Amino acid sequence: MDGTEAERLITDLEARGIERVKVGGFDIDGLLRGKYISLRKLRSALQGGFGFCDVIFGWDVADQLYDQPSVTGWDRGYPDVQAVLDPSTLRDVPWEPGVAALLVDFRDEAGKPHPACARSLLKTVRDRARSLGFEPHFACEYEFVLFNETPESLARKGFTDLKPFDEGMFGYSWVRSGQSRELMADIMSSLGAFGIEIEGLHTETGPGVYEAAIAVDDDLLRAADKAALFKVGLKQIAREHGISVSFMAKWSGAYPGCSGHLHQSLFQDGENAFHNPGERTAMSQCMRHYLGGLCALMPDLTALVSPNVNSYKRYVPGVWAPLTVSWGLDNRTAAVRVIGLDQPKAARLEFRQPASDINPYVAMAASLAAGLYGIENEIEPPDETKGDASAQGPLLPRTLAAATDKLEASEAAAAILGDPFVKHYVHTRRWELQQFDRAVTDWELRRYFEAT
Repeated sequence: MDGTEAERLITDLEARGIERVKVGGFDIDGLLRGKYISLRKLRSALQGGFGFCDVIFGWDVADQLYDQPSVTGWDRGYPDVQAVLDPSTLRDVPWEPGVAALLVDFRDEAGKPHPACARSLLKTVRDRARSLGFEPHFACEYEFVLFNETPESLARKGFTDLKPFDEGMFGYSWVRSGQSRELMADIMSSLGAFGIEIEGLHTETGPGVYEAAIAVDDDLLRAADKAALFKVGLKQIAREHGISVSFMAKWSGAYPGCSGHLHQSLFQDGENAFHNPGERTAMSQCMRHYLGGLCALMPDLTALVSPNVNSYKRYVPGVWAPLTVSWGLDNRTAAVRVIGLDQPKAARLEFRQPASDINPYVAMAASLAAGLYGIENEIEPPDETKGDASAQGPLLPRTLAAATDKLEASEAAAAILGDPFVKHYVHTRRWELQQFDRAVTDWELRRYFEAT
């Protein structure tokens, strides 16, 4: 952005009563790292970017430094990387009057996309789709759990004996959502004012469980921004109401986990390339090959859509999470649900493997890249799964260790996502496993303390 454009933006912010701006970018785990800056600082940052400590790519979700360097480390002194503001992401922050927000992309010392910047990775995959003549349309729907807890009470209780916001199993309950009408209204209106349109919001089965569907976007990057900022926004809204929200894949073994399904299609020349006008109940060739690629690479890319140790607690029979490489027509037991074939605009795939703990940029990049891989290589999908898919088809990795091994060994993953990103991501997942292996869980204490 040149000086004239930057000045025009600053003038507009001042006219609207904006006094400061939150700027930030998402790390490999999907955490938004950033800070407040003054409008004076924003003026220069819009023109040349600004320095941002690259430690955000050298530590984990708990700010623990990796023991071995990857894209940064002690050996490099944790220098600044360049943070480049994306003016198209400008939005007011409804719960902070006088504050606007802007997202950044991170670049390396050569001015190229930083190898650990997931938003930049998604832009690269989107550009590949565009080079093939396609415009990806994506949307995310999340399940999440609300708790009658605050950050202080969670810490004081050691994250035990948690009290869900609602009791009982009341999926799609008018009564439960109506009893919390002020919160429901605030979620929809505040997120809408934050540039995130919620198509639907309802209770799911399980104490305190809700589901929100974000409206589909015809710009992939914007869809990912919305999906990532949804979590940030909802956590802020929950705090305003004195409660907490979790996007863990599985917070309790007694209940189903929380999904993060990705709806996706490709448009070409303004038309849905997944729609088959000749046979309205059949997939187009483009859709078949996209699905073929998604199925072919699903095991290799599982670590990218199931990023945490806890992600795999969701993969147990009978609780809606897919266990196999599978697809089906309107089949919610399969890893990919094919829907909307008779609707020119709505024909799409619902990728049901991801949980709510995804980094949306990584998960969307992985699924789109796999689909494009299928189109470029004309990969046919396996036979349709009818009935319960959990007992049909090749098994998906059931642990983070197994999934990380598959990703590390995958030549296709390195080809479609870039070897530097894959190597860094594998490094971070190995670290995550190492932290878990060192932990002594409450389950172990209850089981072995007296018995051994």
